[in-house]
Amino acid sequence: MNNEKLGQDERLPLYQRLSDEILARIASGEWLPGQSIPTEAELTKLYGVAIGTVRKAVDTLVSEGLLERSQGRGTFVRRPSFNASFFRFFRQIDSSGSQAVPTSQVLSRTLEQPPQAVIHALILKKHEQVVHLERVRVIEGQRKFYEDIWLPGSKFSRLLDVDPGRFGNLLYPFYEQQCGQHVASAQETLTVESASAETARILEIEEGKPVVVIERIALGYDRLPIEYRVSRGAAEGFRYQVEIT
Repeated sequence: MNNEKLGQDERLPLYQRLSDEILARIASGEWLPGQSIPTEAELTKLYGVAIGTVRKAVDTLVSEGLLERSQGRGTFVRRPSFNASFFRFFRQIDSSGSQAVPTSQVLSRTLEQPPQAVIHALILKKHEQVVHLERVRVIEGQRKFYEDIWLPGSKFSRLLDVDPGRFGNLLYPFYEQQCGQHVASAQETLTVESASAETARILEIEEGKPVVVIERIALGYDRLPIEYRVSRGAAEGFRYQVEIT
């Protein structure tokens, strides 16, 4: 049996090269989120490395939240959930007193040249275009959040042919279905700014009112950015909650 060769920089530790290879296979769609990867014994045979190397590579990806172990079942590609992130920052209550989950509406989708901040966030090549989505999230008919979303055009141009009404409330499963792109993790930054005239118009608040801004860079399983999102919501609905253990 021929062993698979590990690419990458040979100056890297062997376990790191193996973990990068596992992520490359996930990113290519060979091993999908929610599916199991080969066992440690199978990976040992496949790549011709020691069991300790395999174990360390898998442990690294488990600790990073990219894989998860299930006792007696194996190791699986972890599918993260991002929809709850808003509720760390915003608590919206509907008329019944229950926590409300917003619905979504895509206002526009265009292919365009990105501004410099987007080029930097997505690590884009020179002259690479982006798919730009403008979206609002609505609770009981009121616009609560306004989102600018930028995606590399080379990976997401398919979205330009999809009717905006088909996008649904959760974008990441939609990215998978339409474009074969899987989000593995994300980095979020929170700031506060004054509402611009455009933001005030869309959110139906007074210009200059404080708004909370959540910037998110979503990464694929190859650790490269595939989405840059800026979400804005009125500060009066803002709360911060974190669990410390």
